[in-house]
Amino acid sequence: MAIVILRLDMRAPSFSSASASELYAAALEMAEWADQNALTMITVSEHHGIEDGYLPSPVPLAACLAGRTRSIRIGIMALLLPLYDPVKLAEDLAVLDLASEGRVGVTAGLGYRRAEYELLGSDWEGRGRALDEGLEVLLRAWRGESFEYRGRPVKITPLPGTKPHPFLAVGGAGRNAARRAARFGLPFQPSVDTLEVFELYRSECERLGATPVLLPPGSGEVTWVSEDPDRTWSEIGPYLLHNAMSYRSWQPEGQQSVVDSEAETVEDLRREGKYRVLTPDECVEAAGALGPLEALMLYPLCGGTPPKLAWQSLELFANRVLPRL
Repeated sequence: MAIVILRLDMRAPSFSSASASELYAAALEMAEWADQNALTMITVSEHHGIEDGYLPSPVPLAACLAGRTRSIRIGIMALLLPLYDPVKLAEDLAVLDLASEGRVGVTAGLGYRRAEYELLGSDWEGRGRALDEGLEVLLRAWRGESFEYRGRPVKITPLPGTKPHPFLAVGGAGRNAARRAARFGLPFQPSVDTLEVFELYRSECERLGATPVLLPPGSGEVTWVSEDPDRTWSEIGPYLLHNAMSYRSWQPEGQQSVVDSEAETVEDLRREGKYRVLTPDECVEAAGALGPLEALMLYPLCGGTPPKLAWQSLELFANRVLPRL
């Protein structure tokens, strides 16, 4: 079967007819649905201080999703590691690894919004150094080592069940991220599809004697299924546009991202093609055209889309698309 991912970020803008509580309840039900239908993975993201309530605490939500499922993998993509106390995070992720039987993985990143660092009292200028320190703390703590971190004695218990450690990757768009992943001997998940950065990661791994594991950045395309795409666009278009315009407003000058959009209207967004409402036949065709590491991304609650509308797409996907993949 094609790789199929369910993405959740828990936006609840004021114009949505669904409350935050309703959206979170729906997310847990959708996780069960994804597990029962043998989807590949559920991913959650992280941002802070966003007016629409974008998920700020992905680790607790990942724990809830793991508790409602039995076999599907769950990815936190990306966790903004410099915003955390890495010792406490090592404990939390070790417990989550044990409770989920190793199904939760993390892609660690820096983020790109200074306001998030200011909100949580973290040093924006020192974020690269903090990410390096955080990765080192996680890996050493999960190995059961006794060491000092900023003058604090560290030794965590319990240790995670996954060996040598829970899944941990490094995310980012640039050369520094590629070098960091190679230096720590970790998988690299670039945020954009840039051959130069891929090759730098591979060459650095070769120089350091590490095995390169390159994770696909994704195409930036997300998918809904409908028997009547025109009607569905009229219903969910404002939510998708809210999502797209929010991401665009956050991008600093020169920032590259697969989620960036130039759309100003719902019609613009539809023409752009990054947000796709497909018929079942079109969805099967799109899945068949994917490369071996490319994924079909389902984003049912995007922009605060009401669960009633989101379920229409998921149920049609389960009934008319999945049996043909």
